[in-house]
Amino acid sequence: MSALALFGGPKAVQSDPGDIFRWPVISPEAEDAVLEVLRAGKMSGVDITKEFEREYAAWQGVRYALAHNNGTAALHAAMFGVGIGKGDEVICPSITYWASCLSVFSLGGTVVFADIDPVTLNIDPDNIERHITERTKAILVVHYQGYPADMDRIMAIARRYRLAVIEDGSHAHGALYKGRMVGSIGDVSAFSLMSGKSLACGEGGILLTNDRCIYERAMIFGHYERSEEITLPELVEGVGLPWGGCKYRMHQLTSAVGRVQLRNYPAQMMEIDSAMNYFWDLLEGVPGIRPHRPPKDSGLTMGGWYMPSGLYHPEELSGLSLYRFCHAVTAEGSVCRPGCNKALHLHPLLNTIDVYDDGRPTRLACLPTGVDVRQPIGSLPVAEGIQERVFGVPWFKRVYSQIIEEHAAAFRKVVENHRDLLVDDPGNPPHLGSWGLSLRGT
Repeated sequence: MSALALFGGPKAVQSDPGDIFRWPVISPEAEDAVLEVLRAGKMSGVDITKEFEREYAAWQGVRYALAHNNGTAALHAAMFGVGIGKGDEVICPSITYWASCLSVFSLGGTVVFADIDPVTLNIDPDNIERHITERTKAILVVHYQGYPADMDRIMAIARRYRLAVIEDGSHAHGALYKGRMVGSIGDVSAFSLMSGKSLACGEGGILLTNDRCIYERAMIFGHYERSEEITLPELVEGVGLPWGGCKYRMHQLTSAVGRVQLRNYPAQMMEIDSAMNYFWDLLEGVPGIRPHRPPKDSGLTMGGWYMPSGLYHPEELSGLSLYRFCHAVTAEGSVCRPGCNKALHLHPLLNTIDVYDDGRPTRLACLPTGVDVRQPIGSLPVAEGIQERVFGVPWFKRVYSQIIEEHAAAFRKVVENHRDLLVDDPGNPPHLGSWGLSLRGT
């Protein structure tokens, strides 16, 4: 193996990538659908959106879908849909994008974070029960980076304690959990459909449920214009105005694109899955790095592999820092970003900031006096240390074997020459990862 590119050797990646990383793919059919909406002046209507909802619900195998202007809004409505209110607690993994949980504050609730599993990067079922109190109302499950969470165990815990389960499937469109679509297992789910997601429709989101009550509560919360669809007696008298004080309907340019993307996505997802599995198969057995993907015979799939990552084991590479490793791989012409989403329980917003001028931190504002759910450094050790053990990898959208092989060779080359990197290894910086990380491009 030649010298590392970092020290003057030739780069492992030489080929022009072409369109292997291009995303989203917008077809002429999608362009025509958008123009049709524009020419008809129906951007703020709901007719095309309702078609999109019906088609999305059918694809997921659920009864109801409700489109929103973004995934954050869909999660907000899901929380209201299951009845989250003042003083209620929602358990959520600390490693996730902020939108999974922060809207709970506007409902008067709060969030309690659970630790994650170091292999799946999902909420650790063994850690959930430790955080259940008499105020707990729901478990919010994130299928992080497309890896389906352990829904059998989570649903068993939820039923035992009579808790709602909200699935955040924004990273896992089309992923399967033992033959079932992620997002169809809990009481309600929400997906982001923004342009960087694996099912990319524009700025949008969608809520899914089989429960008519949750569906109608979510509708009345932010879809005032659909009053005629409300049937539950306890809601009917309040139709006409959005109970959440927000307008959450999806822009019909997004729903028009979404209908086309939904038809194309299954085939695109299969190609992404083939490409990503080929990349990791090429690196099978390479010391220090492992794929973040389920075992092949587990019945779990990764959908569109949003934000694909690897797991780093520095002890197998003489203690080489992740930062130095990623720097070397990047010099070879590939993609290798250290870290992932930072542990939310350590951010000042979850500890000291008083958003609504309540006189105490917003996280505690609606809890009984003397109750403090804040979680200091050391309380969730896996989440706090995971930044030095996770790295982003290229997100291939096409099965171009030569290009994928060159990228895999970049990782292998760095591993085989890792001892050369130990000299002048600066170690990991104190703050790997990002609070707002929601998209890795190439």
